[in-house]
Amino acid sequence: MMNLPYKISLLVLPAILIIPVNAFPQAEAYSGVTDSMRMFQDNCAVCHGENLEGAAQGTPLRGTLRHGESMDELITNISSGYEDSGMPTWRDIFTPIQIRGIAMYILETRANMGYVTSNFEMPLTVPEDEIESELHNFRLETLISDLNPLPFSIEPLPDGRLLLTEKTQGVSIISPDGEQSELIRGTPKAYDDIYRLETRLDIERGMGWMFDTVLHPNYAQNNWVYLYFSDRCEDCNELSREIDRPVSMNKLVRGRIEGGEWQDEEIIWQAQAEHYGLAGDVAAGGRVAFDNFGRVYFSIGMKGNPRGIQDLSTPWGKIHRVNDDGSIPQDNPFADRDDVYRSIFTFGHRSPQGLEFDTQAGQLWGTEHGPRGGDEVNLLLPGRNYGWPLYSLGMDYDGTPVEYGRELGIAFELPDIEQPVVDLTPSPAVSSFIISDSEKFPEWEGDFLVGSLKARSLFRFVIENNTLVHRETLIEGFGRIRDIEAGFDGDIYLLLEHGSGGQIVRLIPM
Repeated sequence: MMNLPYKISLLVLPAILIIPVNAFPQAEAYSGVTDSMRMFQDNCAVCHGENLEGAAQGTPLRGTLRHGESMDELITNISSGYEDSGMPTWRDIFTPIQIRGIAMYILETRANMGYVTSNFEMPLTVPEDEIESELHNFRLETLISDLNPLPFSIEPLPDGRLLLTEKTQGVSIISPDGEQSELIRGTPKAYDDIYRLETRLDIERGMGWMFDTVLHPNYAQNNWVYLYFSDRCEDCNELSREIDRPVSMNKLVRGRIEGGEWQDEEIIWQAQAEHYGLAGDVAAGGRVAFDNFGRVYFSIGMKGNPRGIQDLSTPWGKIHRVNDDGSIPQDNPFADRDDVYRSIFTFGHRSPQGLEFDTQAGQLWGTEHGPRGGDEVNLLLPGRNYGWPLYSLGMDYDGTPVEYGRELGIAFELPDIEQPVVDLTPSPAVSSFIISDSEKFPEWEGDFLVGSLKARSLFRFVIENNTLVHRETLIEGFGRIRDIEAGFDGDIYLLLEHGSGGQIVRLIPM
């Protein structure tokens, strides 16, 4: 276990530690989330109920709201009140930031999103009944349960098996009948010293995790498997030596799996040693995707200081693109510069959680987390700036706008920021997604099937001409979906994380 320079105490869950709220600066921001809840409970619950169910002297805040259900409408309603119906005016009692926080709390609670734990503690039960949706009815079938609580990715193999990565364990293979192999020997190491903050039990923190795994597009001919992970090292740069602690940064390699062993490893991309740092892996991104031309894209989230996200000479806060052997494509947006990471494809990303290439349209898409609201589905265009930490449609945890450009001294114009195709506020904590081409669900052809963590839901987005035209919740309040993949035979798999053990389930059309 790494030497943590602060006091820790054990949590009930094995191998998970809890850290005092004042051990990290960001814990102060999370206190703003708790403040919103307390203000509502102390001032609003007497009329509207502790869970928005209503009370004798007030109306419920569930279902259809008479005066509007958007963020702006709620802010107006709280600020101005409705004296004729007994709703007081709060603008002279709460600050605008506090009112905004209360409005967001109402939206989060209406959407059944866990507040502090993000539903990490909710029971995980796979529904047995048929699930009805607009275009396809289906049921869920469990392939395997009792996985490690923190899985990260699945990758279907042509023979019906699944590659599985677990953040703190490594790589294994799941058979078509749901048996898990021993860990593949010789892969990069995954570390299991996990801890959680008292204020955010939903967010696991650590360093040195296994992330995504994908097959080379010509896997049938070359057997190349790509592994993406957080490379953890000690005494490898000045920072590590100065504080006598490990540092890490995302790294992409490829190899072949033969006889349960990882062989022929080649480094595809690795950051400069000076850019390995102390940031944990919770917002490290960690997704990989290939395009139609054999070029490989990979995401790196907030693995360094906020200023570096807008700095092209640092690797974090970026989507990168290289050829399948690690060389730099000549048409990369910054390929002709020596003062930057020439692998950078886009920048200004906070916590990119999903990455997929639309093979039909020839477009790269990604999902990422905002802070409190502002989750995004983005069309990723070469060389574009996606805004973090300068701008977001969401708000910070304490209710203030996202405008760190002022603090960092970074000037920008709003037209220079690429806006999301889909904004999700309140934040469901979007995770991985696919652009469906499953023959078993033909009516979903080209639709985005997007998982979520906090909302524990599966969404379907219909995007036409790069515009969201329809949204459907396929499964609601089910489980924290970490990954979603489509098999070679059209099966659609969901990878679920839970403290009692991860699971893989598949959608069966009815």
